[in-house]
Amino acid sequence: MLKSPLMTSGTGMTEREKFSRALEAIAEKQCRESFTELFGFFAPRIKSYLMRLGSDDVQAEELAQEVMITVWRKAGQFDPKQASPSTWIFRIARNRRIDAFRRTKNLDVEADEPALSPAPLPQPQEQMELIETEEIVRDAVSELPDDQRKLLKAAFFDGLSHVEIATRFKLPLGTVKSRIRLAFQKLRTKLDYEEGE
Repeated sequence: MLKSPLMTSGTGMTEREKFSRALEAIAEKQCRESFTELFGFFAPRIKSYLMRLGSDDVQAEELAQEVMITVWRKAGQFDPKQASPSTWIFRIARNRRIDAFRRTKNLDVEADEPALSPAPLPQPQEQMELIETEEIVRDAVSELPDDQRKLLKAAFFDGLSHVEIATRFKLPLGTVKSRIRLAFQKLRTKLDYEEGE
């Protein structure tokens, strides 16, 4: 049985590192233990956050579960260089709440509703770093073999699960997982090299 990074981590590891490793384990190995621990930590906090923003108990509970399902399905999209795990997860929660407002067409909210205001624009230096990172990632992705690149794009840009990718491309699930894992390893090697230069 796979051990969760949260269970096996040493005491010197920060909370951010523990949760980052848990997300990585979910993305790469579908580690249920890591997900269970993330769920136990974040779900009640997300529910409280949503209730503070005006959701009732039932809606907050439902949205918190939707958020955690999204975390499970899209853990591979988490980038520890761009945000902390909690920032990434609470951004998903905020977006889910906005989606819920749109679905119910609940427009009787204050004009200055914080959950509906746009995220602050990055500072010029942050913007330049984001652009440079995007270029490096784009170049690294373009160098992947075609069979790996197609599957990686389906996972990241189309938001498909491994099962959905296997169905779309008529491939065995194990093949999909191994190709995406190989693509991740190649990207990580390339990006680590670029960062070290």
